[in-house]
Amino acid sequence: MLNEAFLSELRYKCDIESVVSRYVGIKRRGKILTGLCPFHLEKSPSFTVYPDTQSFYCFGCGAGGDVITFIKKIENLEYMDAVRMLAEQAGIEVPDERSDDLTKNKRIRMLEMNRLAGRFFYDSLMGENGKRARMYLAERGLSKNIVNRFGIGFADENSYSLVNYLKAKGYTNDEIKDAYLGKISQKGYMYDIFINRIMFPIIDLRGGIIGFGGRRLGENGPKYLNSSDTLVYKKSKNLFALNIAKNTKRDELILCEGYMDVVSLHLAGFDNAVATLGTALTEEQARLISTYTNNAVLSYDSDEAGQKATKRAVTIFDKTGIKTKILTIPNAKDPDEFIKKYGAEKFEILLKNTNTSTEYEIQKLFDTYDIENPEQKIEFLQKFVSIMVAISNPIRQEVYIGEIARKLNTDKSVLLAQVKLAVKKNTSYNEKKEINNIHTFIETSPLTKGDFEKQKFPKEALASERIIGYLWNNPDKLTYITEKITPEHIVSEFNRELYNVITERISQGLLPNLVSLSGVVTETAIGRMGEILSYLNEKGIADAEVDEYILLLQEHKNSKSKQDIGNLSDKDFENYLNTLAKNKM
Repeated sequence: MLNEAFLSELRYKCDIESVVSRYVGIKRRGKILTGLCPFHLEKSPSFTVYPDTQSFYCFGCGAGGDVITFIKKIENLEYMDAVRMLAEQAGIEVPDERSDDLTKNKRIRMLEMNRLAGRFFYDSLMGENGKRARMYLAERGLSKNIVNRFGIGFADENSYSLVNYLKAKGYTNDEIKDAYLGKISQKGYMYDIFINRIMFPIIDLRGGIIGFGGRRLGENGPKYLNSSDTLVYKKSKNLFALNIAKNTKRDELILCEGYMDVVSLHLAGFDNAVATLGTALTEEQARLISTYTNNAVLSYDSDEAGQKATKRAVTIFDKTGIKTKILTIPNAKDPDEFIKKYGAEKFEILLKNTNTSTEYEIQKLFDTYDIENPEQKIEFLQKFVSIMVAISNPIRQEVYIGEIARKLNTDKSVLLAQVKLAVKKNTSYNEKKEINNIHTFIETSPLTKGDFEKQKFPKEALASERIIGYLWNNPDKLTYITEKITPEHIVSEFNRELYNVITERISQGLLPNLVSLSGVVTETAIGRMGEILSYLNEKGIADAEVDEYILLLQEHKNSKSKQDIGNLSDKDFENYLNTLAKNKM
């Protein structure tokens, strides 16, 4: 267990406002700060930071806790890894612990192995065996500077070169396999996963190589081969080149399909290009993008798969609050080809004249339907109404409706009425859907899962939480509370967990604080404490209220069901009645 002096220094130097603001766009509202929650999709801010108590709480999904809890969740780290990350940023040393778990050592070795693999691939590219790969990159117009900036390398045709190199560095077959750098054949031989491929290291925001993407040079295997998820790499939560693009001075990020598209755009001066990692855009990636910009340009292929990916991305970005534009590239299959044909300046003009997602959808309708044909015109307008329903801004709606009414020689008021009717029908459905999404998150989240006791006795659970909050703010009232309330009185196992730890700390002369609690209680309990502190920040708890909560919990503990009372002996029944009478005095 970490000592109090270290935790106090960590809490002092890692102010929750400054830490959270690196990931979430938060705005001050009086003494609190609010923003869109990074842990679930929402359009209205319900994520709240309380600088006074150094805590956070989301009223939408129930996530809450301290600065360590936040880093654990946002970076997908174990407790000690989150502590180390914060300590490193604050410039303080973590006390040596003999209880460092195996997972931490595995992560360290895997990151170091990836670093060595990245260097090995780079040296292979620059060596004798990399001549053909260098020619390919030169043909694609890549300079030595851009190769160095991205750390591009080459996996040669030898099926054992990387594996043998890593083994010579002391790594085992299991370690190499777990890092997705090698596989074991049916005969028991370890061989390289990446063979005859241009290699793109995937680098996280802290500068560590967490995975690789390989583009084939020959005809064998898929065109692109990507690392599978490992202990240090989750493809759904990372983006290629975000470590570079996050520093761009442009106010938008360009989302591409592949590594080469990104590299080519950076080469042309567009240092705001990123790419997903062999998957369609995920909600986690959208939230990651939203921490750096509110604007995204989609640059996907125009084929059927690209169109589906574009539609999915627009939906996800809309939920995250990111404004989306869709890049249509004339006379070229991708940005790289366009820039080679027409130059970077023309691409800049293309970017400035990019359609919004709404304009893009409307243009697709014009490309699909013959508006001179009455039946197709009706289908056009029906599809157009469904596009308008998705727009929440009534001014934007009216502008688009007016424009289409003019172009199609249609009564604007009729179109407006149809849109309003469709909006009305969809509103109740969408509200129910959003509520269900939050409920689904809450039910499956480790922060709230399985708290059936609180669901069964909500008033008593609330009284328990108020008493815990009162103790938190009034540690001098420990004796007053503990003489009347024992852990058995407290409703909900997570509340009992908090009550036990807090009363123990106060009895030892230590003041309760979240940084100290987060290492000794469950994530659910620390989230519950964040909820309790959010109430304390808003209202506080008076002495008279606490007495009412104490009485409620005493009555709850002493109450019996009809069946229980019926099974009591005469003597026990008399004692039970005496207890009830005593508690009411």
